[in-house]
Amino acid sequence: MSQGLTLYNTLTRRKEPFAPIDANHVRMYVCGPTVYDYAHIGNARPIIVFDVLYRLLRHLYGADHVTYARNITDVDDKINARAARDYPDLPLNEAIAKVTAATEAQFKADARALGCLEPDVEPRATEHIGEMRAIIDRLIARGAAYVAEDHVLFSVAAMEKLPRMPAYGSLARRSLDEMIAGARVDVAPYKRDAMDFVLWKPSKANEPGWESPGGIATKGRPGWHIECSAMSWKHLIEAFDTRISCDDADRNVFDIHGGGIDLVFPHHENEIAQSCCAFGSERMANVWMHNGFLQVEGEKMSKSLGNFITIHQLLASEDFGDRAWPGEVLRLAMLKTQYRTPIDWTVRGLEEALANLKAWHAAEGIAEITPSDAPPPGLVAALCDDLNTPGAVAELHRLRKAGETEALAAGLAFLGLFNPATYAPAASGAVAPDLRARIDALVTARSEARAAKDFAEADRIRDELNRLGVTVKDNKDGTASWELVG
Repeated sequence: MSQGLTLYNTLTRRKEPFAPIDANHVRMYVCGPTVYDYAHIGNARPIIVFDVLYRLLRHLYGADHVTYARNITDVDDKINARAARDYPDLPLNEAIAKVTAATEAQFKADARALGCLEPDVEPRATEHIGEMRAIIDRLIARGAAYVAEDHVLFSVAAMEKLPRMPAYGSLARRSLDEMIAGARVDVAPYKRDAMDFVLWKPSKANEPGWESPGGIATKGRPGWHIECSAMSWKHLIEAFDTRISCDDADRNVFDIHGGGIDLVFPHHENEIAQSCCAFGSERMANVWMHNGFLQVEGEKMSKSLGNFITIHQLLASEDFGDRAWPGEVLRLAMLKTQYRTPIDWTVRGLEEALANLKAWHAAEGIAEITPSDAPPPGLVAALCDDLNTPGAVAELHRLRKAGETEALAAGLAFLGLFNPATYAPAASGAVAPDLRARIDALVTARSEARAAKDFAEADRIRDELNRLGVTVKDNKDGTASWELVG
């Protein structure tokens, strides 16, 4: 049972009661990172938002009855450019492998530091080229795509002529003229129409390339939008084909698709067009959810303004507010704003989040509690109202004030914020002996890794220390000292 869960649907522009297509299994897909650089703090918002939704769905329906897929985009022009820049002496494909492996590992470390559960499936785009080719061939066969100069392009005009198709632009709520005016439309002589977009393109000699669809003789690589259509279909539809119980009209539809508001057009609009045309369905997903924009200290985040901040920097350095911040602080700072509302990322907001965490973890006896798996009803009720996380945070304040320490611990754990090892010892001014021994061992291991020039291992240990709320200072003599945040 959904227990009254309502979610705002971008497609309909209203909050609606949530009911899964298959009552026995909820399926959710969220667009993940393109692994060419550190994830910035804006990228952290969907990671955290949809982790909270994942936790809530698991609580409402059971952990074995929810599948959460979040993709890894590992084929992209930005990846090629970064690989050529960072490894100019290596063949491009080898350089790409190094860049994507390192960046994916860093992204996953950042997500863990933010208290996020791992998705059930994390598909890589390059592992699903076969599914992409199959969908593209279906689109060509249905007349929704065409081959031109070794490219395959989706035809928006052809989509309008197919039966039962949604109108192109229905998610973004824009007309074709508005979409053309508001988008950077690629101009190419082989396109039949300005709004047609690339499904597949030829690869250069030194670029990654695969056997092409549509009878094209040269090797090529997929466009961005087709990747998510293929991966969501593979893991949320094809993988469940013999297990789900639903009407035929819903056979190629899944429950929830999420991402940042910046993805509504063109990415999600194009996903819908591809998937619906390929499988003859009126919808790709029943519910479309989008988190709002993030700005930094009242300004749009950009490298040109010097306020481009990565998750890694916030966790591991003193680049924002003159300190490194524990992952729980970043997580709480996000959750204090409802996910659809724009958020202003400020030092003051982080300081307030840190103060909240210290106060909650200073509740008498909380460090000795093993949190219950049953979250407080008031917290669940707030989250069931379209992920009202400010309401959930207010419930944590109420529980502390009322002295309901066990319920407070359960609520903190449910939201991924329970960490007495970081906050309770710091609040009392002492460090428990077992925690001190663990920290000392990690700091020593990190120093040894740095001495051996194993910087990847040193960074991994530093991330683990950050998750414990520990900042490390490297001394000139090769030793290191540490202190708990706060």
